Amino acid sequence: MRSPVRLLATGLSGQVVQCLVERARAHGDLEVITLGRPYLDLMNTETVAGVVRTAAPDILVSAAAYTSVDLAESHAATAFKINSEAPGALAAVANEMAIPIIHLSTDYVFDGAKTEPYVEADLTNPLGVYGLSKLYGERLVAANTQDYVVLRTAWLFSPFGKNFVATMLRSSETADELRVVDDQFGNPTSALDLATAILLIGKNLLNSDDPDLRGIFHLAATGDASWADLAEEVFRVSRYLGGSFSNVNRISSADYPTAARRPASSRLSCARAAMHHGICLPHWRDSVGETVRRLISIRAKTETTE
Repeated sequence: MRSPVRLLATGLSGQVVQCLVERARAHGDLEVITLGRPYLDLMNTETVAGVVRTAAPDILVSAAAYTSVDLAESHAATAFKINSEAPGALAAVANEMAIPIIHLSTDYVFDGAKTEPYVEADLTNPLGVYGLSKLYGERLVAANTQDYVVLRTAWLFSPFGKNFVATMLRSSETADELRVVDDQFGNPTSALDLATAILLIGKNLLNSDDPDLRGIFHLAATGDASWADLAEEVFRVSRYLGGSFSNVNRISSADYPTAARRPASSRLSCARAAMHHGICLPHWRDSVGETVRRLISIRAKTETTE
């Protein structure tokens, strides 16, 4: 009997890692291994290669990252270590082992000045440390192996961990009205949908050495929104399901100052992923509905056991 494909994903509690574990259950020929601290410490890049070799994966997914956009401004060294140096080290060992690597990046590598959705060939110009550290990570991955895919995604949410959708639902339990930024636009993306796509891309990489399947790809949900649009959809679904909801007070970025600047429009064109990998993620509204339903269900189960 053929052994299952071993996919190693970095991280333990991140949204994408948890979603990969869930979605992999539908694949009998796939084993997902998740590694994080203390065994795999991305702050200690000298030990990364040995840990990956011991795990002996067939494919590597670089999912763990320093994702606090604002804290990165004052913790630049940590952000660059985890988001830049560690992916470079992972790519180097993947190259040594002759296995493909899929690395997750971000829409924040762009400055948001473009009025149309960004394509992969557009010039990058991060506005903050987080985006810059992720951009350097992309470059180090590409410098250390040719068998790679960099996936730039955006505005991730899921039933797991900390994310905007979960925060809105939790906040609506105690607030009748919430102030939400309405002049930043992107593609709210389900980490569950992204995980499904990662598994498909991994299979494509293992089954073909076609160079068109490799390189940088944008992969985010169909449709775009502002943060306020996203919040209103969360509350619309929650109210329909009998859950908590709040009124949305639409404000500008100037009314909600943060340590890091955000791009005004980081919408991504995902045509390249559709063309070469045959992937088009669902509309964000559909995926928000699924996530809100699950979060309400989780909350209800928690309350009955307390």
